[in-house]
Amino acid sequence: MAAATSFANPAAFSSSLNHRFHHQKPSPSTATFNSTKQPLFKPLISQSTLAVNPTVLRHASVVASATPDSSSSTSAASFHGTCYVVRDNIDTDQIIPAEYLTLVPSKPDEYKKLGSYALIGLPASYETRFVEPEQYQSKYSIIIAGDNFGCGSSREHAPVALGAAGVTAVVAESYARIFFRNSVATGEIYPLESEVRICDECKTGDVVTIELEQSLLINHTTGKNYVLKPIGDAGPVIEAGGIFAYARKAGMIPALAE
Repeated sequence: MAAATSFANPAAFSSSLNHRFHHQKPSPSTATFNSTKQPLFKPLISQSTLAVNPTVLRHASVVASATPDSSSSTSAASFHGTCYVVRDNIDTDQIIPAEYLTLVPSKPDEYKKLGSYALIGLPASYETRFVEPEQYQSKYSIIIAGDNFGCGSSREHAPVALGAAGVTAVVAESYARIFFRNSVATGEIYPLESEVRICDECKTGDVVTIELEQSLLINHTTGKNYVLKPIGDAGPVIEAGGIFAYARKAGMIPALAE
């Protein structure tokens, strides 16, 4: 009940985020919350009672079928595009350096600028730029990462910058818990976990499809398929557009005045 109460109050949820990273192998989606045994994202109502209008979802365009072309396309259940591969311990300062944290995501122009700076802090060993100079979005809509993605200091700008750059999902071997929670709370990207170390078998530019319902990543370039860990009850929160949008749709907090 303690977990349900905290999740019903978005302000309490945000303030309770643990700002120190504790590395652990279990999926963050099943981490304990407020010292309870409850899953972190346990739904408070049944899926049938949460009517989500698909026209207002961030990922609204539908993929009719997964085809091995490189054009990016998304739906609430499927993502298709080219991938960008990174390794272990990609921290939030590499995702969006601190000098750009003055940008305000709620301002459209500044949100676009955040996208142009996504992953600009990667070391020089990453010869391929994630976002080309003078561009606001990346041609890579899916990131494949190693262990401990999103470690370092807590900053909500990290998943927001990736979302602004056009990223729909990150598939990592594991995450820093705070990055996972910020990704769900903002609704910007799907933080998915792989059962095996995919980053060693994929290359930047590979064409991939993620099927959420099947918990599957398909690499059309190599012909290999990979099982992913289910996103679980965090999925509806991301699909709704983040924790506040989810809470409004569920009637937990008042709707915004039109």
